[in-house]
Formats: sequence, structure tokens, C-alpha cells
Amino acid sequence: MEKYTNNIPIKNWAEDDRPREKLQNKGVNSLSDAELIAILIGSGSRNESAVELSKKILASVNGNLIELSKLSINDLVKNFKGIGDAKAISIIAALELGKRRRSSEVIIKEKITTSKDAFELLHALIGDSHYEEFWVILLNKAHKIIKTISISEGGIAGTVADPKKIFKIALEHNACSIVLCHNHPSGNLKASDDDIRLTRKIKEAGLMLDIQIVDHIIIGDDNYYSFADEGIL
Repeated sequence: MEKYTNNIPIKNWAEDDRPREKLQNKGVNSLSDAELIAILIGSGSRNESAVELSKKILASVNGNLIELSKLSINDLVKNFKGIGDAKAISIIAALELGKRRRSSEVIIKEKITTSKDAFELLHALIGDSHYEEFWVILLNKAHKIIKTISISEGGIAGTVADPKKIFKIALEHNACSIVLCHNHPSGNLKASDDDIRLTRKIKEAGLMLDIQIVDHIIIGDDNYYSFADEGIL
């Protein structure tokens, strides 16, 4: 049973139950997602505490932080009493920092050595996108990252990746190899027949130019599919 009720302000809770004090005394890992969001928003509404309001927000996305990160400021303000622009911005900013932390870890390494490295770098860029996007990571001979570049943005169901544009960019940056990547906003990780045909077409063109296609990553929510790992590249 909860030690507190909806309409009791957090300041009146036992000290061990208050999110800020709990974090300070027991560490960040002792807090639930709702308690962490409660710290961000600071206060709830007249009828519910910040923790209860945070639970309601999480429940609307089935407790999935990835889905929460897809909500706009307007979504949060419109659907939850007690959430104004400032609180909505705090939530969105915190989730964005989490995404950027993941990509920063790869950038510090400066190299793409596994499919997971490519996923971590690109997830921060397109993991939450509502539209399908196609990106490339350009690598030098040592597989160090030269640049990460957007090739195209389409609709919910697809986008167009022009091999001529991809290799023009690769040649301009003296890339020796490329990682291809696109996202599936639906979360479905299965490679379509079109995905496979396009990958083979780009791979064949790369052989002519002596530019290796290292992998093709499909990102869906918080997971990925690697053509190289699956042996179909």
C-alpha cells in the first residue's frame, strides 16, 4: 500500500518518501521513473501530488519512456492538468539529454566497431522521429567517424535514398566505408524487400568505387536490426 495519497502535498510526506530527499539519501537508483519525473516538474495539481501526476503521464504511454519522448509540449499541456509549458519543457529536455548521452559515448570512442556503436550514435538522432529518415555514417580506413549525414526524410511509411547522393557525399569526404541507417517509426524491425534490394544496390555500387558498405542498421524504437549481424549484407 502507498504511504501517501493523491491529495497530500509531497512536502507533507515522510522524509524517506519525498523524491528529492530519497535521491539525496539513497541514490538515484532508488527512485522510480515517476519519482524522477516528479523531481523535474516540482509540483502537481490541486488534487494530486507531483508523483501521482507523473504516474498518470507514464500510464498514458504504458510506462514506456521512448513513447514519452515522442510527446510534444502541446501533448503534455493539453492532456494533463497541472502541466504547463515550463514543466513540459523540463520533461522533454531531460529525455533529450538522455538520448544525447548515448550518442556522446560513441562519439568519445570516435570509431564504429560494432553494430551497437552505430545504433547508439544514430538512435539519438532518429530514434524518436515520427517520419522515416535515411542517414549515413562516413568512416575512414581505420573506421573512425568522419561525419554523420542525413540523406533524406520521408513520410511515416518510407523515404527515398538516392545512391548517387550517398556516394557523392562519401567521395567529397574521402570516406573509405559507410554505415547505412534508417528508422521504422512503427517500431517494426523487419527488413522489407525494398530495404534489401536498396542495400544490395548500394553495396554493388560501392564495390565499383572501392567504398565498403559496413552495415545497414534499421532502428525501431529502442532496438535495431543489423544487416551485417544477420549475414544478409
